[in-house]
Amino acid sequence: MKNLSAALADHLAAACTTLAYLVKLTRTDGVVRAYTNHDNDLVVDGVTYKADGAFNPTALVSSSALSSDNLALNGMVSAADLSADDLAAGRYDQARCDLYLCNWADLTQGVLQLRRGWLGTVKLQGGQYSAMLLGLHDRLQHGFGDFYTATCRYQLGDSGCTVALAPYTVTGSVTAATGATQFTDSANGAPAGWFDGGQIVWLSGALAGLTAEVQQWAGGQFTLWLPLSAVPAIGDNYRAVAGCDKRLSSCRDKFNNILNFGGFPHLPGVDKILAYPDSKG
Repeated sequence: MKNLSAALADHLAAACTTLAYLVKLTRTDGVVRAYTNHDNDLVVDGVTYKADGAFNPTALVSSSALSSDNLALNGMVSAADLSADDLAAGRYDQARCDLYLCNWADLTQGVLQLRRGWLGTVKLQGGQYSAMLLGLHDRLQHGFGDFYTATCRYQLGDSGCTVALAPYTVTGSVTAATGATQFTDSANGAPAGWFDGGQIVWLSGALAGLTAEVQQWAGGQFTLWLPLSAVPAIGDNYRAVAGCDKRLSSCRDKFNNILNFGGFPHLPGVDKILAYPDSKG
């Protein structure tokens, strides 16, 4: 059941209405952006919802089935607020999204919350963006539970792995950058392969707050799996966590954590299940 004031309920039941949508995006770093499809800015509960063309909802479709609801957010990209660089860099990935309906002619009537979820895939094209709004229904489309695999099923440092990440975490700064997927820290003396499969968190510069996955570490140079939204600048600071390839040998030799290894390297595979005797054996 949705909660709304009696005054707003009466307005919704009227033959003529003055309604507007409000959307509030709360990024994982705590930054809040708010927009409306009304033609003037609206201030609701101390939050200013901007009317700058950055928000336009599609038709809202709901069903009693467990399929995902159909709702996308569209709008113009603004360099001053909702910038293409921030969207491309992933600063809005998994941002919480609250969608409301209000009477713009009388904001004292309060709001009706239509949806609460988080942003899914964001597409950029021709100065516009399009993002799907995901909710609890979408969680039901994913599998959960443990798997029996030869490699470890845990993530480095989680409750199943239990490895303390502090001894395997280093900070450093960029001494040279050759592109959006490679940079060097000549002062980092970790052995080759130490950060393979690990993670970089940027602490300063234009990339501050963003993360990246390491493909290869060798000779003081990081090679990333995906290009960054900007080339790192000399002096930019980062934090790097050692990588784990989830193999039994690495768990034993690199992390000294064999007792918590979450894989089953000696479990018979499909070839053993399908094996059968024949006359040639």
